[in-house]
Amino acid sequence: MTIAAQFETAIAEVTEPGLEGPELLPVRLARACARMLPIDGAGISLVDGAQQRVPLGASSESAADAERLQFTVGEGPCTTAQNTRMPVFAVEEDLRHRWPVFSDLLIGGTPYRAVVALPLQPALAGAGAIDLYFAQSEGVLALDVFEALAVGELVTSALSEAAVWSTWSPGEGPAWLHGPVPQRRAAVWEALGMLSVDLELDTPAALALMRSHAYATGRSVDDVAAELLAGRLRAADLRDGG
Repeated sequence: MTIAAQFETAIAEVTEPGLEGPELLPVRLARACARMLPIDGAGISLVDGAQQRVPLGASSESAADAERLQFTVGEGPCTTAQNTRMPVFAVEEDLRHRWPVFSDLLIGGTPYRAVVALPLQPALAGAGAIDLYFAQSEGVLALDVFEALAVGELVTSALSEAAVWSTWSPGEGPAWLHGPVPQRRAAVWEALGMLSVDLELDTPAALALMRSHAYATGRSVDDVAAELLAGRLRAADLRDGG
């Protein structure tokens, strides 16, 4: 059976309730990756035209947590793969050496100990990447890189085809940009705008402040944004370290 046929079968086997609908296509694709490849989790993300990192979907809550931790720190294997457009292979020792803060959060908050990040070919909505997570560093050695890259190409094709064969405006983007995972991240950009106005900061400085507060309080930037928008956290709290 070809890799394409195996991936099609893996997608067909993703039949969990609540995963229907075009907006959840990235979640189904991530779960198919986790079924087909010898990995313990997968996440798909992209950097859009505004250079904002947008998570699209993950195979599990742990994989979604791993992406949020990487975004909170602002660096990691997936960020590097998206910036360099080159694959990144990182066992636990590599993670600790290259991204010590991220590795501490990843190892302390998820079951993962190694990551392979593969850049995806540019799709209609931006340059993507896929993170493959491993519970043990030895798992990276069992990965067939050719097969993983081929699966990445199939993920890109599935997202592009879904966009081509649907109706959407340039301002809104394809339906798979509007699932619960990307919508959660969209709240970050809204909170950043509010924080920038309230504290008279530019966007990079406001994001740095949110990241600092998130790290200091053991939360993700997504959590901090949600609390800001809900009024449970004030801009002054971040400024004053409250």
